[in-house]
Amino acid sequence: MPQRTKKRAKAGYMISAVAELYKLHPQTLRLYERVGLLKPSRSQGNTRLYTDSDLERLDVILTLARDMGVNLAGIEIILNMREKMIEMERQMGEFAKVVQQELSRVASRPNAPDTRHAIVRAIPRIVRGSS
Repeated sequence: MPQRTKKRAKAGYMISAVAELYKLHPQTLRLYERVGLLKPSRSQGNTRLYTDSDLERLDVILTLARDMGVNLAGIEIILNMREKMIEMERQMGEFAKVVQQELSRVASRPNAPDTRHAIVRAIPRIVRGSS
């Protein structure tokens, strides 16, 4: 008999618990989902489940809305820019790692000239004497 593997759902908070925790009306959370600011997962019974990551994002949304007076369109732009900056930081970190590895590789061979990346490649010539 083949063994079935169950997909474990991510632990999450129901909309009522999140609304109470953040002193929001559940309809506000539904609005944030409808405009694309939050994307909670769903249980098999179609109940919204908010993860810790969703709650961190909600913290940012509420800071922008309540403390800074940013409207929903502005929040969307800020969140998109924030995600792009995080991705760029990740890419820059990878690039810096590759550059560091290349510098280490070159530094480990201090006496060997490396002409592969020179502007003009120098090819050693064989000079023969005239007979």
